[in-house]
Amino acid sequence: MNLVLTPETWQPAHLRLQLAGRLDSETAPELERMLVTPLQQDSWRAVVLDCAELNYIASAGLRVVLMCAKRAQSAGTRLVVCGLQAPVREVFTVSGFLKILSVADDFEQAQAALAA
Repeated sequence: MNLVLTPETWQPAHLRLQLAGRLDSETAPELERMLVTPLQQDSWRAVVLDCAELNYIASAGLRVVLMCAKRAQSAGTRLVVCGLQAPVREVFTVSGFLKILSVADDFEQAQAALAA
């Protein structure tokens, strides 16, 4: 299964990007194209990566998530990752990403974290 990216804005300059499928070496460049340039241009105040339907992430996907987090921080954009399913959460745990990223259980919690 390929990666499906569904962007949605829920208020001005707030992006929810729903990821579904696999984030690996073949699909990571698509996520990078969709997020890195807008983050460099200060287009977003907040970005939520909603991973509720992401069932696999490889090191190439982790690299893009980390790159996006760094670009978001540089741009003053708040980034929250939410909806990590067990296999993906395990990869985030082992890689140490849960310690360096803002993570919420679901989109509603991500919204609440951004509102705080």
